[in-house]
Amino acid sequence: MKRFFSACFVGAATIAAMSSVSLAQSKVEVDTKIPEYKAVSGVSGSIKSMGSDSMNNLMTHWAEAFNKFYPAVKVEIEGKGSSTAPPALIEGQAQFGPMSREMKGSEIDAFEKKFGYKPTALRTAVDALGVYVHKDNPVAELTMDDLKKIFSVDGPEMTWGDVGVKDPAWAAQKIALYGRNSASGTYGYFKEHALSKKDFKPSVKEQPGSSAVVQAVASDKFGMGYSGLGYKTADVKAVKIAAKKGEKAFDANAENAYAGTYPLGRFLYVYINHKPGTQMEPLRAEFVKMIFSKQGQEGVIKDGYFPVTAAIAGEDLKKCGLGGL
Repeated sequence: MKRFFSACFVGAATIAAMSSVSLAQSKVEVDTKIPEYKAVSGVSGSIKSMGSDSMNNLMTHWAEAFNKFYPAVKVEIEGKGSSTAPPALIEGQAQFGPMSREMKGSEIDAFEKKFGYKPTALRTAVDALGVYVHKDNPVAELTMDDLKKIFSVDGPEMTWGDVGVKDPAWAAQKIALYGRNSASGTYGYFKEHALSKKDFKPSVKEQPGSSAVVQAVASDKFGMGYSGLGYKTADVKAVKIAAKKGEKAFDANAENAYAGTYPLGRFLYVYINHKPGTQMEPLRAEFVKMIFSKQGQEGVIKDGYFPVTAAIAGEDLKKCGLGGL
């Protein structure tokens, strides 16, 4: 997927450290210590981002916000999966690489071999990866072990009765599985954290994007799939997840993502090529600042994700030599 805008964008602490963000009645708000962005002079040019499909909508929000300050700046957004970001950065095909997972050691090593230093990871937002079922499905909660059995080759083909559904209209029906393709960071994250790195069942129907997974589940009464919380619709519901059998299951929401109690919480990253000790050019520098501004983090909320704290924003600005907040 490619998108073109007159704008530019870019994009370890634990999620549990983020509990200081205001959560009045589960309403997510930007940390009051994060400042508003103000335009500066000398920003021009064009730029390209390649990477996560899950972050396409978020990139769009940031591009549009930046465009209000710098109408002449142009950017190309291409989202074909997180695994496309590292080679794009290494080959100079893109200046920014959004990823819905951390870079693998092999990806970091390849980058460092080329440039002599590691890529810079910016923690731009927080997501709770949802496990979705049809809105009429009676299942209320699952465990991480359930997910491993349902989605991985470690478990048999399962029915809804196998996960506790008693309603005879559902119990004998097979669970129809939907997921992402192997280029997706969401695929990689779910495989590592939910499946303990086991392979997916061959019966999992791979979808081209995060939205497509949710749409597939919405149209399949007996379907189940995983996707970012920002793609949730009224036609599906996200089941509660427990880390282990017998433990409390938690909703995929802001409060539980910040507290670290929801087992599938994750950062959304934007990787950049920044040599430590050097000064970043104005175009990239200002967009980094915009992402970690009030306007940038309001875009995170608008897209259904959760904003980072001022502390995290300050730490990652310092990584870029931008002095923190």
